[in-house]
Amino acid sequence: MKILSILFILFLSLQVLAQPPSPAKKQSKRITLTGGTVHIGNGQVIQNAVITFENGKITSVSETSGATVDGSAGEVINIAGKHVYPGIIAPNTRLGLDEVSAVRATNDFREVGSINPNVRSLVAYNSDSELIPTTRSNGVLLAQVVPQGGIVSGTSSVVQLDAWNWEDAAYRANDGIHLNWPAMFAQGGESEPIKKNEQRVKVLDELNRIFADALTYSRLKKPSPVNLKLESMQGLFDGSKNLYIHAGYGKEIIEGIGFAKGHGVKKVVIVGGEDAWMAIDYLKDNNVPVLLSSLHRLPTRTEDDVDLPFKLPAMLTQAGVLVGLTYDQGPMQIRNLPFLAGQTAGYGLSKEEALKLITSNNAKILGIESTIGTLEKGKDATLVVSNGDLLDMRSNQVTHAFIQGRQIILDDKHKRLYKRFNDKYSE
Repeated sequence: MKILSILFILFLSLQVLAQPPSPAKKQSKRITLTGGTVHIGNGQVIQNAVITFENGKITSVSETSGATVDGSAGEVINIAGKHVYPGIIAPNTRLGLDEVSAVRATNDFREVGSINPNVRSLVAYNSDSELIPTTRSNGVLLAQVVPQGGIVSGTSSVVQLDAWNWEDAAYRANDGIHLNWPAMFAQGGESEPIKKNEQRVKVLDELNRIFADALTYSRLKKPSPVNLKLESMQGLFDGSKNLYIHAGYGKEIIEGIGFAKGHGVKKVVIVGGEDAWMAIDYLKDNNVPVLLSSLHRLPTRTEDDVDLPFKLPAMLTQAGVLVGLTYDQGPMQIRNLPFLAGQTAGYGLSKEEALKLITSNNAKILGIESTIGTLEKGKDATLVVSNGDLLDMRSNQVTHAFIQGRQIILDDKHKRLYKRFNDKYSE
């Protein structure tokens, strides 16, 4: 019995060592970063800057001009030669909902049924995911966790990536509902030809019915009984929630926006948007932003330029369409979002414009721009310090990270494994 007890204690010890770092405590003293290059996130850059934050909020951002900083009332961190950026915001992710894709028990991002606007991804968010610290280590400090599957997948939420549980993590709860627009064409298998989607008319009829019912329901002062599905859609008609339409084909993008506007939806966002360049005028006229998915792909058609996916952010930005970036190839890939943005800088955008795609632009699209996305007085002190260019995989080396003024621990499983085997083979 004594031996079993000892083995049990050793097992628990190993489990504790494998856990992600504990969340940081609330900021208790003023912190001042001096000497670094501050990238505001709105296109502005301040060389040799000083940035101060207190109680989780930025109190000043300015040039040092050789002045001595008083550190008696707080902590002063010299970051000379380093770069400061707003914390990167990653939309449209399964982070915290999908740990090991091949192990079903670790996946909780899809509900049964096809119309589930009332399903909330936030309550399934696992703040203990080992993928979260590895994501933070590259500068991604906020994420939109999104349900998937079906026609109407459910309701997403924005979380900050340093929390004990989903309640603490919630940054903007229930920010929008996700609709997978029915494709015009379908392919049964790799060897089968593409053909017309025979189920499309049925799906559109079902969508028209649920949205018409939801609009009628929204006009009732005290509906009884309460319909949870229709109740969850009320924010679409008063502008408090976005409708995220996942669509790629040009005609599907136009059709989806027209459908939403016809049913009284106030705010629409296109997610994916592979053919968004074909609908630029329509997107601009209807003031619809686009969250472009992974750009690391071949173009949709053989006649398209091979680098069209890389040029797409610049094409939309120069036309006046609000563009954000996401990385939709699973939760393990989202940590590469800064490098995806960096690649766009080689295809028509400047480095500061590329930074906006994953900071201020994403904040505007997700409806959180009043508190985050840029390094300005009064906004949350959510920022990262890197030895080099955050958007370049060769120099992205995050040395400090703060979420609402709390300095988070940058340890993660990758670093622990590196140290473990580096020590082993260095003997």
